[in-house]
Amino acid sequence: MHHDGNYYDSEGESLTRAFLRYPTASRYRVSSPFNLRRKHPVTGRIAPHYGVDFATPIGTPVLSTGDGVVSRTGNHPFAGKYIEIKHHGQFKTRYLHLHEIQVTRGQAVQRGDRIALSGNTGRSTGPHLHFELHVNNRPVDPLQADIPKARRIPSEEMEAFRANVDRLLIAMETPDIPLAQSITDADDQPESGI
Repeated sequence: MHHDGNYYDSEGESLTRAFLRYPTASRYRVSSPFNLRRKHPVTGRIAPHYGVDFATPIGTPVLSTGDGVVSRTGNHPFAGKYIEIKHHGQFKTRYLHLHEIQVTRGQAVQRGDRIALSGNTGRSTGPHLHFELHVNNRPVDPLQADIPKARRIPSEEMEAFRANVDRLLIAMETPDIPLAQSITDADDQPESGI
């Protein structure tokens, strides 16, 4: 584990994904999946559904699925209260039908930050969270998309990171240097009298 709390391989590549798969702390039933030919529940017309609807109760905390900057917030007749976040590279996420927006345009957010409460605003048939993932401005199924790894160790930290990796690899290969002490070994030690 690095000082930033994340895990990396010996080359400094992240072992975690750049995005959470779900925009909530708990998983909720998918009430309407990503579908480019969905029959709209209000209009009855065949139209693309560019996101995934989760059947969340009103007031469910909504999380940013990745690090980024809030690029838009607003209230739209169809989308209701919404947030759009621009992420590093070619990624963008959208969160629609919100009850309460808890971020502002231009605000930096981290993966897992609470950004809103889910709701039932705009053209909606009931309480839910509509979540979209866009890659190069094209909507993709957020539950099936190939999620990239998080960023690697910054170049200015690589020398110190590699030195720490080398130290740990030597310790792992040297039986005389304990990396950790088992509880049973600690129980065999004499009492210190403290």
